[in-house]
Amino acid sequence: MSKSLVIVESPTKAKTIGKYLGKEYTVKASLGHIKDLPKNDLAVAVDRDFEPNYVVIEGKKKLISELKSAAKGAEAIYLAADPDREGEAICMHLKEELEGKGKNAPAVYRVRFNEITQAAIRKAFETPIQVDEHLVQAQQARRVLDRLVGYKISPLLWDKVRRGLSAGRVQTVALRLIVEREREIRAFQKEEYWTIDVHLNARKPPVLNARLAKKDGAGFEIPDQAAADAIVATLAEANYTVDSVVTKEKRRNSVPPFITSTLQQEAARKLRFSVKRTMMLAQRLYEGVELGSEGLTGLITYMRTDSTRVSADALTEVREMIGQRYGAQYLPETPNFFKSKKDAQDAHEAIRPTAAMRAPEELQGLLAEDEWKLYRLIWMRFVASQMMPALFDQTTIEVSAAGKDASRYLFRATGSVPKFDGFLAVYEEGKDQKDEDDEELKHRLPLVEAGETLRFRSIEPEQHFTEPPPRFNEATLVKELESDGVGRPSTYASILSTIQEREYVKKEGGKFVPTELGMVVTDLLLESFNDIFDVRYTARMEEELDEIGDGKIDWRTAMTEFYAKFQKDLEYAERNMTDIKRMEKPTDLVCDKCGKPMVIKWGRHGSFIACTGYPECTSTRELTVDLPDVDGADLTEQDAEEYCENCGRTMVLKKGRFGTFYACSGYPDCKTTKRIGAAEQKKADVPLDEKCPNCGNHLVMKYGRFGEFTACSNYPSCKFVKQKTIGVNCPTCKSGEVVERRSKRGKTFYGCNRYPECDFVAWGKPLPEACPQCNNPYLIEKWLKAGPVAQCPNNECKFKRPIEVQPEPAAATTQVAQG
Repeated sequence: MSKSLVIVESPTKAKTIGKYLGKEYTVKASLGHIKDLPKNDLAVAVDRDFEPNYVVIEGKKKLISELKSAAKGAEAIYLAADPDREGEAICMHLKEELEGKGKNAPAVYRVRFNEITQAAIRKAFETPIQVDEHLVQAQQARRVLDRLVGYKISPLLWDKVRRGLSAGRVQTVALRLIVEREREIRAFQKEEYWTIDVHLNARKPPVLNARLAKKDGAGFEIPDQAAADAIVATLAEANYTVDSVVTKEKRRNSVPPFITSTLQQEAARKLRFSVKRTMMLAQRLYEGVELGSEGLTGLITYMRTDSTRVSADALTEVREMIGQRYGAQYLPETPNFFKSKKDAQDAHEAIRPTAAMRAPEELQGLLAEDEWKLYRLIWMRFVASQMMPALFDQTTIEVSAAGKDASRYLFRATGSVPKFDGFLAVYEEGKDQKDEDDEELKHRLPLVEAGETLRFRSIEPEQHFTEPPPRFNEATLVKELESDGVGRPSTYASILSTIQEREYVKKEGGKFVPTELGMVVTDLLLESFNDIFDVRYTARMEEELDEIGDGKIDWRTAMTEFYAKFQKDLEYAERNMTDIKRMEKPTDLVCDKCGKPMVIKWGRHGSFIACTGYPECTSTRELTVDLPDVDGADLTEQDAEEYCENCGRTMVLKKGRFGTFYACSGYPDCKTTKRIGAAEQKKADVPLDEKCPNCGNHLVMKYGRFGEFTACSNYPSCKFVKQKTIGVNCPTCKSGEVVERRSKRGKTFYGCNRYPECDFVAWGKPLPEACPQCNNPYLIEKWLKAGPVAQCPNNECKFKRPIEVQPEPAAATTQVAQG
């Protein structure tokens, strides 16, 4: 008896599904997409209604032959890729390759499910459907849009800035948000303001700390110290009386179960996971994890969703579990329902455990640590979403005082006391910054009555300054993109990865900072394509893709409207885009060699200062930049993927001992790797004006495994290297200087520059200060959770004290000839 053939994307998913389907089915994996637009060709016929030319991905021909062989003798073919646009496109391409034309050819069906459980799989196979052509067209429209933008704009950047640069339809908008936020921060002018708190004694403790809120019944601002001092003076010897005491119940409702974007944000806040890592771990939990005797088991529902809907069966199970585990008082009379955003795909469910009864503690030891942490987060959020609200008693006390200026001043204090923890017994949502609820919970208020006179203890004016908006981190950028409607949650991981890999942005302290290259590219693109890379326009395009998926509009009509606007912008850009390569910015500097003015120019490695006397005078000065050397890169879209030439899976960027390289995502089943071209990976040496003291050749800034360093350009004949000193004399030999070094593994340590004559070494940065307790000749700088401390390196001495680390001055350097 012939079996039915089932095709999914990954081998893990195939094993998990195969366990539930039994021996009547053969389950195979397509390893993702089997077709795509060719890498180095536009492959979109604009003059033929934007007809795309899909080709079989390199490395997938052998796989397709195997699938065709398996399909020949099959009773039926079931396509079971993920339930989204990309999954639908995979199914359509599989159908095109496998669907037979004869009378005896097996029928081809599409099956969709949101979780990999026995019940969900059986239900999907009982009611198979056809491939949704509208969803396929929506995916195709997105692919064509991205290809047009990438391939039409990239050559302009090559011509005006540097070869190898590229633009992406959605990534550029994300980059724009980061650049505009950075400029907002740089342009921010801080403003001074003051607050005045009064500390008062009631009949019983604690002390009442109240803040000045009104003057003569109206709110007002205290702009400077003079105004604050005047208020403090007028309130000297004033009497403070309780005007009112108001207590009311405050409810905090539970949060909805996770959708993709909120999972990404919360995993970043609570677990410090990148968006990319979160999605990788969630994929594993969805496709199936080995659970001992249970075998491969899908632990969560599909992780690419923007719907908060939960199935009736799941609601019944979680409500039963809440009643058993937490008690009836935590269970609402009816299930909690949450409103999805207007364009959500409600065919999907929220991200939840496939079995609420499977508590996280049951899986400890069975899952990898990060898998367990993410499962626990998803489980807690889902359970909390179906619990009672948390209740607080919020009390506001208002106190008035008459000033010598005949004005009436009102002080206010608000505090909250938990009354019933409700869903907070399980889970509390993370926050990007503290809010009023946090402040209120910190305040303990005394028991007072209206009309009661309070005893004055002290009055405290305090200076503050307004702060600029914070830079985006991964959580806040995802939140911003989602609220603006830019991209889809399933694309955020690739967006954030791409703008970092292209080195348009870098991370500092977990926050995104645009590089000079990122700012230059953004400015150039907005000169000519401001409408295409507009936040609202990009959001509207996402809505149109959804409408194409719903069958409301034709994809070719949407492409025609887009291209009419895009073509005009392209023609304008070709005529008017600023040529950064040939642009010079005047400076006040004068060349110290020939006396001519110096200008800022743009080169392969970014901005630098050069003499206007070039080529007769070649004097240059370096500007501090952090830019990639991308000459020689392929003309590709910003989000173009590399595919494994052996198995066809996508390649991922990895870092090893010898730099960045591509590795197959199918490791360890496939161990294919691919070197990145030297021009794509390695930064060129930057010449400096300074001469080598050993041989007289120019010094250059080099880039090694552990960052930049200065060395002789005549290497290996001359091995002179400048070493970074920290301004501290060697505490052992007294005549040498302490320099910063790196171990073979790249770890920073400190040693004497007279090594090997002096063997002083320290893992912490030495400070030129003797220990006041044991007289050790130096202390070391150490960073703890509470901040930096100066600590004695003597293990028998426990001395340490907090320190304030000042910005380091320009590092001194000592010439050390090596070899």
